[in-house]
Amino acid sequence: MNSILITGASGFIGSFLVEEAVRRGFDTWAGVRASSSRAYLQDPRIRFLELDFAHPDILRRQLAAHGRFDYIVHCAGVTKCVDPADFDRVNHVQSCDFVRALRELDLVPRQFIFISTLSVFGPVHEQDYLPILDTDTPRPNTAYGRSKLKAEQFLQSLPDFPYVIFRPTGVYGPRERDYYVMAQSIARHVDVAAGFRRQDLTFVYVADVVQAVFLAIGRGVCRRAYFLSDGRVYSSRTFSDLLIRELGRPWVIRLKFPLFALKTVSLCAEWWAKRRGKASTLNRDKYNIMKQRNWQCDILPAQRELGYAPAYGLEEGVRLTVAWYKENQWL
Repeated sequence: MNSILITGASGFIGSFLVEEAVRRGFDTWAGVRASSSRAYLQDPRIRFLELDFAHPDILRRQLAAHGRFDYIVHCAGVTKCVDPADFDRVNHVQSCDFVRALRELDLVPRQFIFISTLSVFGPVHEQDYLPILDTDTPRPNTAYGRSKLKAEQFLQSLPDFPYVIFRPTGVYGPRERDYYVMAQSIARHVDVAAGFRRQDLTFVYVADVVQAVFLAIGRGVCRRAYFLSDGRVYSSRTFSDLLIRELGRPWVIRLKFPLFALKTVSLCAEWWAKRRGKASTLNRDKYNIMKQRNWQCDILPAQRELGYAPAYGLEEGVRLTVAWYKENQWL
């Protein structure tokens, strides 16, 4: 039985990866913090490994006490922070410390799969609306994207390290909270959009991200990076239109703000949240994400090399997501 460690296992993507690993018969270890919720990690076959990424010496002892895993999927990280410097500390520095510990302890797995983000490329092809390619020059415009790019570059700099990098576009599905905010807003009869210029959006349902990870394990690929989407391109209103339909077509006030107004609101929301010691869903990173006009990406390498075949278009994915929100009384 092959062993697999999934860090960030209590999170949105991580919890689904754990479920699939158990289903496939892996000796499945959920990497969690002592304070992590285990609400979605209830299967008795799941084993737990507490990992303290904030303290490298403690992390080394925790890893050494366990021994080598056949596969590691590194999902641990942050997508919003009170202090923007925490993006670099958690997503970049702690990821590098983790990999260094594995190398120094001679615990390098067969594959180290790193869940990154399309945001590492930033606003590319904003004028011609062509798909972002892995040969394009990354120029992330968010603290989140920059932190993930630096972690990617560290992995790629290591000779013979068996990394696989996935760069999904907007990931949605059950348990996800950022798109839930949009659904919640529409349920309250308000839909907010940013900017008046054309915006091409892409999405990927969480189950398709999970599919790609296990295809990579099955194919044994190494030292490769892949974009992930459902292979389609959507207008800026498609997601909200589908939410409106699945929520029973409530009457909705559509508000479209010019970008300068959205920026002002985002900075104010971030400032107010920081005063309260909380991370705001609306912040300068979120503003830059909403401002970006082109989110197309090239998934052909994943299709050709992994056999990746997205199973969920946006219509089906939103239907399943809203059904879960309702069933679990989020809406």
